[in-house]
Amino acid sequence: MINFLLPLAAGLIGGAMNALAGGGTFATLPALIALGLPANTANATSNVALLPGAGASAWAFRDELGPVGGVDVRLLAAITFVGGLAGSVLLVLTPSRAFDVIIPWLLLFAFVVILVGRRAAGWLHDRATIGRRTLLVAQGLLGIYGGYFGGGVGLMTTAMYGLLADVQPRALFAPRTLMLAIANLAAAGVFVIAGLVAWAACLPMLVGAIMGGWLGAALGKRLPAGAVRAWTLLVTGATTIVFFLRVYA
Repeated sequence: MINFLLPLAAGLIGGAMNALAGGGTFATLPALIALGLPANTANATSNVALLPGAGASAWAFRDELGPVGGVDVRLLAAITFVGGLAGSVLLVLTPSRAFDVIIPWLLLFAFVVILVGRRAAGWLHDRATIGRRTLLVAQGLLGIYGGYFGGGVGLMTTAMYGLLADVQPRALFAPRTLMLAIANLAAAGVFVIAGLVAWAACLPMLVGAIMGGWLGAALGKRLPAGAVRAWTLLVTGATTIVFFLRVYA
């Protein structure tokens, strides 16, 4: 029963987190590793499981989609898809033991971005003017990161768009969730073809993520930003500590 309920609950939480602010991987990845999956298989399974939830959230925000920093959202989506393919192929080629060592540092990087990303973006925005070309390059890098790991990529996208387009985080829900879904979609195809998905855990997590994606999109229109940020920092910080202890303790 635990093999069903744990991924279901983790998918529900992860789908809601992705819709609210990103960071859903911090809920799903530990649950899958707790079930005994290797880290790279757990990451691939998490990616596929969170895809429908990300798609559901993107659909819920579809009426709010528009250009970001003067760049058509369809161009950003295409760049994200190509980057997601590249990142997912890189994960397939990474040995499981190597990914075990890398993953705590990826989690720490994502946590730091969540912690200081908004303030850093504001600081940079006051001192630098960044144009369309930089936005396109940054979007490609986010796509690669999203395909390879994806932890905190929603927060990174929010911070980057805030810097480049000077848009408030609430107005970025729609493009951010769309880019997350696009990166997941590209990576999911590669992971399925490579046989890196543990379907017994993926399917209940997928169901939970769909429910969580719709729930998170609804809550995102009502919850104060401070509450969402506090919850996200709590989950990401705790997960990062656990993974460092797992590998290095």
